[in-house]
Amino acid sequence: MPRMNLEGSSSIITGGASGIGEASARQLAAAGSRVVIADLNEEKGQAVASELGGLFVKCDVTSQEDADATIGAASEMGPLRALVNSAGIGWAGRTVTRDGEPFDLDAFRKVIDINLVGSFNMLSRCAAAMSKTDPVDEDGQRGAIVNMASAAAFDGQIGQCAYSASKGGVVGMTLPIARDLSAIGIRVNTVAPGLIDTPIYGEGEQSDQFKAHLGQSVLFPKRLGSGEELAFMVMDLITNPYMNAETIRVDGGIRMPPK
Repeated sequence: MPRMNLEGSSSIITGGASGIGEASARQLAAAGSRVVIADLNEEKGQAVASELGGLFVKCDVTSQEDADATIGAASEMGPLRALVNSAGIGWAGRTVTRDGEPFDLDAFRKVIDINLVGSFNMLSRCAAAMSKTDPVDEDGQRGAIVNMASAAAFDGQIGQCAYSASKGGVVGMTLPIARDLSAIGIRVNTVAPGLIDTPIYGEGEQSDQFKAHLGQSVLFPKRLGSGEELAFMVMDLITNPYMNAETIRVDGGIRMPPK
């Protein structure tokens, strides 16, 4: 059975203006798919989309209307075959602060809303659109979805209660959603990145020194991973017809210490 052919298809990448999302968009475009960059950063999103011959759609992943607008844009370029759920935010804070105050509940809700509810919103609506397309092979395959979790889902550090909870939710919903979507020929997998060199760490000499220090805690190779390396796994999960319902850590073997 050959890999899923993406020629002439369309793909949606949330958070596609930078980092892992951008790297995934580049590899999807190289595989012949027309990419829709769904992001809130218009300047970067437009630049990536135009370079790749795709489209940019300003998209709040928690909005059903934005999700539908993004899907509409993709479907005009070709049958929707892939979704990469890469949009997400972090929020550092202890459950109880040093001053004895509880974690900001609104902040906790926001992280869950974007990282978990937003991922499900895009996933469920994209899957509904994929279900209306013709199968691409004799197995009845219609598309593939890749969610982005984190190593923090398994060994979250001090201050990561909200982020870890959101990413743990993404891991937890992978199998039941894959079971749900098996009836319509859509595969669902999740990637759990470790320490990846994305814009979250900033730029400049001080940032480079910080990232080099972080990299020493990785088992091997002793460095941060690249967005491109994560995207290699994203592409495998999309195009390998037998990969389904799995969460895969891509982390150089790191196990995160408490802090």
